[in-house]
Amino acid sequence: MTLWDGELPFYPQSRHAAGFSVPLLIVILVFLTLAASFLLILPGIRGHSRWFWLVRVLLSLFIGAEIVAVHFSAEWAVGRANANTSYKAFSAARVRALVGLHVGLEGINITLTGTPVQQLNETIDYNEQFSWRLGEDYAEEYEEALERGLPDPVLYLAEKFTPSSPCGLYRQYRLAGRYASATLWVAFCLWLLSNALLSMPTPLYGGLALLATGAFALFAVLAFASTSGAPLCQLRLGASAIASHYGAAFWVTLATGGAVVGLHYARPNALRTFLDRSVKNGGNQARGDSALSLNNPFYKQFGASDASISTNL
Repeated sequence: MTLWDGELPFYPQSRHAAGFSVPLLIVILVFLTLAASFLLILPGIRGHSRWFWLVRVLLSLFIGAEIVAVHFSAEWAVGRANANTSYKAFSAARVRALVGLHVGLEGINITLTGTPVQQLNETIDYNEQFSWRLGEDYAEEYEEALERGLPDPVLYLAEKFTPSSPCGLYRQYRLAGRYASATLWVAFCLWLLSNALLSMPTPLYGGLALLATGAFALFAVLAFASTSGAPLCQLRLGASAIASHYGAAFWVTLATGGAVVGLHYARPNALRTFLDRSVKNGGNQARGDSALSLNNPFYKQFGASDASISTNL
């Protein structure tokens, strides 16, 4: 066996778990660090306010982390199939394997895992990523995969997503990813704005910004579903067909956006209590209907009756 650029043939790159990406790991670590930092200062908050801020901050961090993390997830649409398929070009050898297709906003992951893993004196465990993000050429990555001699199932699925394929999957999912990504970045900006407003005595505007955050998260789900919902061709490996369905990233985004918007309309008082600490304390002045009393103690020095001025705010 010869070497390819100093590596074993057919697979010169390191392998990662399906859906793994360095940006996704960085996002998770950043938000976990923020959460840990808040937990360190939590004991300095006295009374029941401690639990109020704990829930509020952690939920806010979860919403922000979810909005950013799903950008780099390959679990927006997934499909799997057990297939008995040819393994390499110019060879009659066939293998039994689990083939996986993972579609994200910026590209696809194709996995091939043998059942069992050891077949034909090889370890059949592949994970290949093909990207259509800005600045990267999907067709060029596919040509490199051909030169490396990747297994037939990987090349077959990757070819279906090329720009020149009559299936049109490249244009379909690339457009869906662009729309969903744009609306999610708007949702992230609104999430930052809502946190800034909620840190000031403007809970009403902070709540509206949070509502807009949930709405744009739902718009992202709608954009992806409406653009990628109609399959343009079937993906078949031998007698097995790969039917894609919405993955974890899609459902988590839908649940997060739906929970924020639904709570705003279904339980507005509970949401206001959650956002505004003064309402939680039951202070009437926060509601704007309390009587403000001004007492003048100097009247008592001259034996005058105690006088007070009251007005409704």
